[in-house]
Amino acid sequence: MMAGLFRRRVRGFRVVNIAAVLVVMVMALGVYWAKTSAAREAAAIDDVGRQITVEQRRTRLLRAEISYLESPDRLTRLAESLNLAPVPAAREATPDALPQIAVRGVQ
Repeated sequence: MMAGLFRRRVRGFRVVNIAAVLVVMVMALGVYWAKTSAAREAAAIDDVGRQITVEQRRTRLLRAEISYLESPDRLTRLAESLNLAPVPAAREATPDALPQIAVRGVQ
C-alpha cells in the first residue's frame, strides 16, 4: 500500500510530493502565525512597561508636591499670612469642662 502511494501520480506529480508541499506550507503558515502573535504580545508588554514608567514618574512628582505642601516652613508662612496663631494655654479646656462649654455655646 505504501509503495503504491509513492508511485502514484496526479498530473505528473507524485502524491507524496504534493503532500510534502502541503505540509511545508502549513508549517510555514504556523510559524508566521506564531511570530506575529509573539510580536503582538511583545508590543503589548512594551506598552504596559511604558505605562508603568509614566505612573512611576507621576508618583514621584506627586510625592514631591506633597513634600512641598507639608513643609513646616511653608505652613508657618501660610499661618502667619492668615494671622493664625496657636491657641493660648488659658483657652485650653479640660475634658471635664466640655459639658459647660457646650451649654454656653447653645445659648
